[in-house]
Amino acid sequence: MPPKMTPVEAALAGLWLMLPALVPNSAAVLLGGGRPIDFGRSWRGRRILGDGKTWRGFTGGAGCGIIVGLVQIAAADLGSFGEMWAFGEWPSALTIVVCLGLGSMLGDSMGSFIKRRLGVGRGKRAPGLDQYNFVIGAVVLVAIFNYNWFQTHYIEGVAIWSLVALLVVVPALHRGINVIGYRLGRKDVPW
Repeated sequence: MPPKMTPVEAALAGLWLMLPALVPNSAAVLLGGGRPIDFGRSWRGRRILGDGKTWRGFTGGAGCGIIVGLVQIAAADLGSFGEMWAFGEWPSALTIVVCLGLGSMLGDSMGSFIKRRLGVGRGKRAPGLDQYNFVIGAVVLVAIFNYNWFQTHYIEGVAIWSLVALLVVVPALHRGINVIGYRLGRKDVPW
């Protein structure tokens, strides 16, 4: 990121760039249903993921995140957003967006796997895990495929405020979206 960025600009840019990872979790709730990813199977006496993780939700969520990222790439190409608001040059930008969208859903699924291993039932609270699993999945996948981009936009210098913003904003955003989903009848619990 450019060294002249303020912490507030870095935080906003970091949230903007993480949208392809933030959208899939909510989209999966709206688009989900159907056949569970684990096909109803158990491992060591417990469901692998549970009925809440479906193929339609996974692919719909990841797809929505990727579409949001493609729109962001197009907007950056049309405007003059600058380096701090961009995913980079094509095809690297596409790789980053796919990693964020797909990684988000992989992280969410891994969170369900861990909850099942801990004996936490579907819809039950798992503080920390519920709020960060999808972001962790997205960050890990994008760091594997393009660590330099992640380091530049979330770790180096003033860019660390992007990471701080994620840690602060994601739990509040997660809670707000879940309350909306609950009120719309798409979730059984408001968390």
